[in-house]
Amino acid sequence: MNIQMVDMKKQYDEIKSRLEPKVIEVLSGGYYIGGPEVKAFEDKTKAYIGVKHSIGCANGTDALQIAMMALGLKKGDEVITTPFTFIATAETIQILGLKPVFVDILPDTYNIDPDKIESVITKRSKAIIPVHLYGQGADMDKINKIAKKHNLFVIEDNAQGFGAKYKDRMLGSMSDIATVSFYPAKNLGAAGDGGLMLTNSDELAEKLRMIANHGQNERYKHQVVGVNSRLDAIQAAILSIKLDFLDKWNEKRRKAALRYKKNLCDVAVVPFEHKNSYHIYHQFSIQVKKRDALQKFLNENKIPNAIHYPIPLHLQVAFKGLKLGKGSFPISEKVAEGIISLPMHPHITDAEIDHISDTIKKFYKK
Repeated sequence: MNIQMVDMKKQYDEIKSRLEPKVIEVLSGGYYIGGPEVKAFEDKTKAYIGVKHSIGCANGTDALQIAMMALGLKKGDEVITTPFTFIATAETIQILGLKPVFVDILPDTYNIDPDKIESVITKRSKAIIPVHLYGQGADMDKINKIAKKHNLFVIEDNAQGFGAKYKDRMLGSMSDIATVSFYPAKNLGAAGDGGLMLTNSDELAEKLRMIANHGQNERYKHQVVGVNSRLDAIQAAILSIKLDFLDKWNEKRRKAALRYKKNLCDVAVVPFEHKNSYHIYHQFSIQVKKRDALQKFLNENKIPNAIHYPIPLHLQVAFKGLKLGKGSFPISEKVAEGIISLPMHPHITDAEIDHISDTIKKFYKK
């Protein structure tokens, strides 16, 4: 059984009859940066999410950095976020000379615990970046209420949740700016890198566009110091086609998750879906005992797996300057010790899920 962690080949086979002619059309049209394909994709995504503005960029990490630049955050300002996420969320804070301030996660959804946010707010706090981890939304009502009370910006890191919902609202529509990654393995993935920034503010949209294009609003007229971060036309065209399939693919992920949960609930802590969430299972991550031994057993049985994430950010060498040691965020640390992600994609079969599940159960019966 040739099981894939993310099966890009099967996805391509499903849509290649639309993809290949479109890529040739873009190549022959001569617009490779910007142009009608990028504009069409931006229009399509803003309608899908339900926001006024959608601005393409080179990748999800750039999107986070540009968002903070557009909000005018200054060196020394504090940005509150989670230590249990991919490093891009916090490295962009530090790159800009800002200070990441971590808040521990909830033990069930693995998202930032909103009830712990106010305890870390200071006069230097300027923004909150909730991460919609693994495809499930953070508690945006509570987070936005806190932000409003303390006059803080909110940036949704929606790298893993494009197409997910919170209380019937699309993730990416409930903040000052939302950022998206189109890394190939994402639920909506490009054939390379790509990113997006979403906002309802006309003023912020103008700033985001300028910053992403060297700070210019007219050619050679630079209003601010910006960066070079643009979504190319081929990626926009590919993503536009894939967006037509996204809801169907997310539903398939949800069905796969249900089967996994039924199979594994007796041997693992399976993903929890909050009543306010429409979870799209970017990852299917379980908590288990003897995680490292299980991973070795899965590898021996040729079952792909991954650990998202083995070391919380506050324990990474890159953030040693924050002087946060072990025990600072006990829930994040505990989850990191037991988490393991299993193969998850729209084309995974029931037989593959059952084989993976049976192998895991076999390990715990040894």
